[in-house]
Amino acid sequence: MKPADRFENAVEEALSQYVPQPAAFSNQQEFPSLIIGGNGKIEPQGTFAEAQAEYLNPDPDEVSSLTELLSAANMGVVAHFYMDVELQGVLDAVKEDLPKFVAVADSLAMGDHAVDMAKAGATSIACLGVDFMAESVAAVLNKAGFGHIPVYRATAKAIGCSLAESAEREGYRAWLTKAKESGENALHVVYINTSLKTKAVSSSVVPTITCTSSNVLRTILQASAQVDDIKIYYGPDTYMGENLRTMLNSVLDGGWTDEKIAKDLHPQHNRDSLRELADGINVYPNGNCVVHHMFGGDVTALVKDSYADAYVSAHLEVPGEMFEIAMAKSMDDKGVVGSTSDILKFISRKVEEARDDDTIVANTTTRLKFILGTEAGMVTSIVRSVQDILASGNNNNNIVEAEIIFPVASEAVATVDDDEDFALVPGVKGGEGCSTAGGCATCPFMKMNDLEALADLATMAAQKGAVDILKPYLPPQGLEGTTIGGRPAIELGVEPIMYMRDFMQNGRLAEELVEKIESGV
Repeated sequence: MKPADRFENAVEEALSQYVPQPAAFSNQQEFPSLIIGGNGKIEPQGTFAEAQAEYLNPDPDEVSSLTELLSAANMGVVAHFYMDVELQGVLDAVKEDLPKFVAVADSLAMGDHAVDMAKAGATSIACLGVDFMAESVAAVLNKAGFGHIPVYRATAKAIGCSLAESAEREGYRAWLTKAKESGENALHVVYINTSLKTKAVSSSVVPTITCTSSNVLRTILQASAQVDDIKIYYGPDTYMGENLRTMLNSVLDGGWTDEKIAKDLHPQHNRDSLRELADGINVYPNGNCVVHHMFGGDVTALVKDSYADAYVSAHLEVPGEMFEIAMAKSMDDKGVVGSTSDILKFISRKVEEARDDDTIVANTTTRLKFILGTEAGMVTSIVRSVQDILASGNNNNNIVEAEIIFPVASEAVATVDDDEDFALVPGVKGGEGCSTAGGCATCPFMKMNDLEALADLATMAAQKGAVDILKPYLPPQGLEGTTIGGRPAIELGVEPIMYMRDFMQNGRLAEELVEKIESGV
């Protein structure tokens, strides 16, 4: 059996037995970590970190082989930050030879990179993520005039997502129907990490705009500034919705004046309007990412007890306990809350500031500690960014190191089938990359994208007449040829994405969307 097959089987077995529950850290004193220093220093602390560090310096033969395969297929690759560390390490090296055809990014930027690759001449795109990401990339390509360029997933099997699936239940539509029947100026702000079907159905019920974790706050601030008495219905990520309220309340409880709110948050807002907005957010109550779900309870207790001096990052999807720690620290620039990109930028900025700090005693070591409050796959991009920063810029004889701390116990690492030749797999036997003994750090759905699968895909794409063979690798086609309320379902599904893109470009909600909100259409 191939390693990829053994891994996939182990994941399926774990998922069938898994019931989410808080992690237990009664005897644990510290988390595993990865220390990044100058001159290429990588020092893992603990078994979990060793598993992450193993592939940061990829095999040159694997890099050369994948480069040749992608070149032969004329295939671009867009991958999410949460990819397997082995795959990310190889892709990072391949990018040096194919800079216009390889990108690792968050879910929104993946589509933009795909368009750039199409403009550069790519004849197909491999989307390494979960199914809704492939759908979104294909939709963005189509709207940009590149609908003829196929988007392929790394496997013919479905790559699901617990968060996305929570919005496909009947309860979600009932929640939206209630919003429509309320008679309010309702706007559904739906997380982009949902299927095209969810977006289509939502658009047919209530005015809908997508958002990302990096622009959701700006979206709701602008919507409430443009539309009087607006009611925001945010879903499906329950944690993110509640965290938005926490962010707004932190500003209000932190004593921000009207002037500071207008200057630093939104020019058309003040304390009264923020209070009205916070009180008017209706959050879907039953949706979360199982991976981020585990960042609560005893995980945060250990963060508080043993890492008071660390910077704390928290993705908007994590539970309130971890989010509140990061939010409180962010007020003093000792933490960050937001998207994967926000976390990467924060860590990079802090390392750069320390590198250039002329008040530090020369030739002494400064180690910055960062709690990574999101999926561990981010570490590859973090390592590359930190290494680049430490290798460049001002030379103040500062010796700077960054310690990336994973809120997961070393016990969350297991071998598959006791195969000593197979690399350690973080957390598989705990289910969805989680261990009840040590928290959560990896998503097995994302890990269904592996190096071998990408190589096989590129090999098939390079063959003439392989279109039929590759059909199972296309994004889900469930909306093809269907209509909702007399409109093509695909058109309805893409509409919320385009409203978001229009907002990002112009800084205002499209007038068409505003009219729908105010008329209740």
